[in-house]
Amino acid sequence: MPAPSIGQPLRRVDGRLKVTGQARYAAEHAVPGCVHGVLVVSAIAAGRIAHLDTQAAARAPGVLAIVSHLNAPRVPGYENPQPDKRVEGQQLRVFFDDKIHYSNQPVALAIATTLEQAQHAAALVRVQYAPAAPQTDIEKNLSRSYTPKKSENYSRGQPQAYKTAPVQVAHEYQTPVQVHNPMEMHAAIAEWHGNQLTVWNKTQAPTLAQQDLMQLWNLPKEAVQVHSPFVGGAFGGASRIWPPEMAAILGAKVVGRPVKVLNERGHEFNMVGYRPRGVQRVALGAAADGTLVGVSHQVFGATSRYEEFTERTLHPTKSGYRCPNAELTYQLVPLDLSTPCWTRGPGETTGSFALESAMDELAYALKMDPLALRIKNFAEVDPNGDRPWSTNYLRECYERGAAKFGWNQRKLAPAATREGDWLVGQGMAMGIYKAVRAKASARARRLPDGTLVVQSATADVGPGTATVMTQIAADAFGIAPEKVRFELGDAALPPAPGQFGSHTVASVGAAVHAACTALRQQLADNPAAPAEVVREAPEVPEKGEKSGKSFAAHFVEVRVHAHTGEVRVARVVSAIDAGRIINPKTAQSQVYGAITWGLGLALMEDAVLDHRFGRITNADLANYHVPVQADIPPAIDVLFIDKPDTYLDPMGAKGLGEIGIVGFCAAIANAVYHATGKRVRELPITPDKML
Repeated sequence: MPAPSIGQPLRRVDGRLKVTGQARYAAEHAVPGCVHGVLVVSAIAAGRIAHLDTQAAARAPGVLAIVSHLNAPRVPGYENPQPDKRVEGQQLRVFFDDKIHYSNQPVALAIATTLEQAQHAAALVRVQYAPAAPQTDIEKNLSRSYTPKKSENYSRGQPQAYKTAPVQVAHEYQTPVQVHNPMEMHAAIAEWHGNQLTVWNKTQAPTLAQQDLMQLWNLPKEAVQVHSPFVGGAFGGASRIWPPEMAAILGAKVVGRPVKVLNERGHEFNMVGYRPRGVQRVALGAAADGTLVGVSHQVFGATSRYEEFTERTLHPTKSGYRCPNAELTYQLVPLDLSTPCWTRGPGETTGSFALESAMDELAYALKMDPLALRIKNFAEVDPNGDRPWSTNYLRECYERGAAKFGWNQRKLAPAATREGDWLVGQGMAMGIYKAVRAKASARARRLPDGTLVVQSATADVGPGTATVMTQIAADAFGIAPEKVRFELGDAALPPAPGQFGSHTVASVGAAVHAACTALRQQLADNPAAPAEVVREAPEVPEKGEKSGKSFAAHFVEVRVHAHTGEVRVARVVSAIDAGRIINPKTAQSQVYGAITWGLGLALMEDAVLDHRFGRITNADLANYHVPVQADIPPAIDVLFIDKPDTYLDPMGAKGLGEIGIVGFCAAIANAVYHATGKRVRELPITPDKML
């Protein structure tokens, strides 16, 4: 028997393909006869198209068609929309009518033989608008908020009980629009053969994308193929069918040839999802010893006018701390923007910023150590339903993280440490994120040469899914990982959930484990039996008999320049309870990425809207600032508790992809307050807010 593979820092099995350029992403597939489509987008945020002139564009060299609402094929799912389990309402209907719902909305697609010809034709399309006054400012539209159909409202005990406590804090916190901005922009190649649709696209969920396209085009499963073997970053942004994909599909139907549509960088803003701006009001009440008496958490989240996008902003407050009384409300504010979507640590990331900032403020009001306050209110069971945890090693996260960071040497008073022109501060925060298992399936087949081929229609958006599935398969079948080939990214493979929500390893991994274990047993019982099995692993729901969560404790040191207000993160310790760690190398990389994302959200990322026109003014990577290497702290320590949770899956893994960012923004904000004595409650924390 080979040595166990799980728990070893195996290098990425697809690493060579990526560094040598052999990996093919959505826009790179060689499809014979493929032509190019370039989007023309709306210059207004609300109103309608009064006149669309495509004559000059249609006469340009190499042009095959200009597709718009004037000539687009009808989409059955646009005429008779089907309910969506994820987002209430009607998705944007590309080229459906003359209505404008947001700035950057596709209004035409120029299709030509070459990319340059299509770009030239797109520039020749002339659009006259009948504009309406856009409403894109969430603060000015709070009075128009409403409770969504998928209500997140929650209560336990007595409402407003925090007001009876001797120590109270109550503040408003705001988070900005954050854009996914992956290296690989959204792209798709679409081809029709009669009523057979094939799409090479960027998706985190091949099975889900196939199902969405089946509904949109009223096609059977065998008539829709979706291929997405490699994804160049997504972070939630490739979780549904977006306008570029639909434009390519519509264009291919018009010209009768495969059509490729690749977003420009500016199209990534306000077209293909983003983290919505949020306004949160948190009030906490505690006894003099720090025991929480009550919490009130009110959330206002932005959404489009045509869909209701809700996220899990309140979930950290529901389950994070032992508190008998809680009143939590979630309201949507409809705006003339495109629909937001899930963004790394969706909901919990922004919700934890407000909650964990408020906990820090409460600690100072109590004259209590912020870590001691959190330990004081540790939840022995999940307060949301009083269910036992599947496992909970948050106390160990606190203990190990604090010891590594040197938290006990921290001065309690803010603005007490200075090194030259730099004010030094330390802050911390707790993170909590669901750990569940969705239904998934996998096929395992042994080839005559001894290779084990394992297949599942999951995706790999960068964290190393193919690598950890290889390890799980190798251990379950009892062979070396070098003899395993894991195939993914194709909807024709056994169905799998999307790679989001931190459930891929638990879900797909459980199916891979089941298939490989069954095949091993089958061959042991009868070596002449067929060397192939398919197994499905059922879901382990969030509302089961036990509550599955991953946990984190983040400790951060910052330096704030006394004269310029510049904030630099100097060092980070993140202690993570994510069950058994399948691959410490890729797991550490995941947390590094989460820290980078959290740093960006806390200190620099902000899609700035000009509310006069409803248009994002910094829709490029020159003006929308994201962290670069110089912004990354020189010292980052990631500590894994690495204790299995076999309630969720046989490997003992819990979700890891999201938990590294949940709470991290608050840890930075809390450290900034400790350094300066100035509390910034609106992200990002930029120098102007410090001065």
